[in-house]
Formats: sequence, C-alpha cells, structure tokens
Amino acid sequence: MSLQILTKEDLLNFKIELLAELKTLMKGNESNKKKWLRSKEVEQLLKISSGTLQNYRINGTIKWRKIGSTYFYCLDALNDSFDDNSFSPVS
Repeated sequence: MSLQILTKEDLLNFKIELLAELKTLMKGNESNKKKWLRSKEVEQLLKISSGTLQNYRINGTIKWRKIGSTYFYCLDALNDSFDDNSFSPVS
C-alpha cells in the first residue's frame, strides 16, 4: 500500500477547482430550467404566429398569466396542454 501526502496547497487547489465546476453546473441548470416563457418564446418554440397564440389563450387551449402588459406561459402547463400528441411536447 503506497502512502501519499496531501499538502494544504493541494487541498486549496482542489477546493478552487471544485467550486469552479459547481458554478458552471449551476449556471447550466438555471438556463435549462426556465419555468415561465414570454409570448415570443412560445411562438418560436411551437412555431406558431402571434394570432394563433392569441386564439389558444382565448379558447383555453393553453394556460397563461398576464403581468402588466406581458403574457407569461408556464412550460409545464404547455407540455400538459399538448399531451394528446397533436403537438410535440416542449423540452
């Protein structure tokens, strides 16, 4: 059995590398877990026009919230709205 000695400098370098990797991973998760989308993002995602999106809001096809003058759509609700295979699920 071989014996290796770790110095304080080795541990400090490990800490710095570990923190850098964790920060990178956390930034990646934040961008992938966007929960609420604006109208333009939904139009691009579903490849629909703003008029079609408005019709979906009016007839209750999708759930939405309005804050000020901006419409927001929950990503999970969009997936649930189109789970009958008429549209591909959003990912």
